[in-house]
Amino acid sequence: MSQEFTITLQPSGHMFKAAADESILEAAMRQGIGLPYGCRNGACGSCKGVLVSGDFDYGQYQERTLRPEEKSAGKALFCVGRARSDLTLQVREIGGAGDVQIRTLPCRVEKVEKPAPDVAILYLKLPAQERLQFLAGQYLDILLKDGKRRSFSMANAPHRDEHIELHIRLVPDGHFTNYVFNEMRDRAILRFEAPLGSFFLREDSTKPIVFVAGGTGFAPIKSVIEHALHIHTDREMVLYWGCRSLADLYMPGPPAQWARENPHFTFIPVLSEPKPEDNWQGRTGFVHQAVLDDFDSLAGYQVYACGAPAMIDVARETFAARGLPDDEFFADSFTFAPIAAP
Repeated sequence: MSQEFTITLQPSGHMFKAAADESILEAAMRQGIGLPYGCRNGACGSCKGVLVSGDFDYGQYQERTLRPEEKSAGKALFCVGRARSDLTLQVREIGGAGDVQIRTLPCRVEKVEKPAPDVAILYLKLPAQERLQFLAGQYLDILLKDGKRRSFSMANAPHRDEHIELHIRLVPDGHFTNYVFNEMRDRAILRFEAPLGSFFLREDSTKPIVFVAGGTGFAPIKSVIEHALHIHTDREMVLYWGCRSLADLYMPGPPAQWARENPHFTFIPVLSEPKPEDNWQGRTGFVHQAVLDDFDSLAGYQVYACGAPAMIDVARETFAARGLPDDEFFADSFTFAPIAAP
């Protein structure tokens, strides 16, 4: 096992461990410490901070990003630099959505999967020198040529940023979704603005979590859960994923695997209209009702819910009646752009 060192951050006083064979940024992300970054390969300078004390391997970087006079003044890049002893570093930390820089970037559609007839999963590749920093659960806006925007949650966790993963449901007469399903060519180029939104894991809480997803509302919740497992949270977590029929449960593999590998995680799929050929033996009905059936009180919980506005509204109201505090209900309501009149 690689040797580990203690990293102390100023001015927060936060401390974490970093192995000799990983970058400071990698170690921080692994342990839920939010440090700024842009490219993760020494090309942009977003992760720049001050080496206050300790023995440091600066790694490979572009000289324009860390000029010799900056290095002499104690500056360092934490996305490529590694510890060679215990370190004290001065750096701005990311505490919430307002701390993350919103950027406009181009991307290429690297791959498209269609796990259901009306669901497409897009994997977007950024330019070689770019990475997007975001909080698990946030979304992006696709910028269309006519100036309009379409919002989609990012389904990948921040530490898995080789591609940006979007789950897109086909909307009848939807301008952009029809383009995705019927017209988009391989390696299509898109532009987006991100990260946006305040739907993200509140890591300062120790409360158990109830996740409620409706349809492709699973996307940001997938990001949040993968991030929570990556930072080794020991909070109890249960995911209720509501869909109409078995075909709409388009990505059952990951949550089933999370449940197998993590005793503090439970996965409960709920189908509202299972088909006879589904031979469904699991839970049925509305997904919020499944939560109510299982919890006499939600007073000691946090809830993260994502789906159609009607689902969000009824969940908020009924969960509050079960004792859930207003400030412990976090929601991302999926709405669709109005269809223009002909």
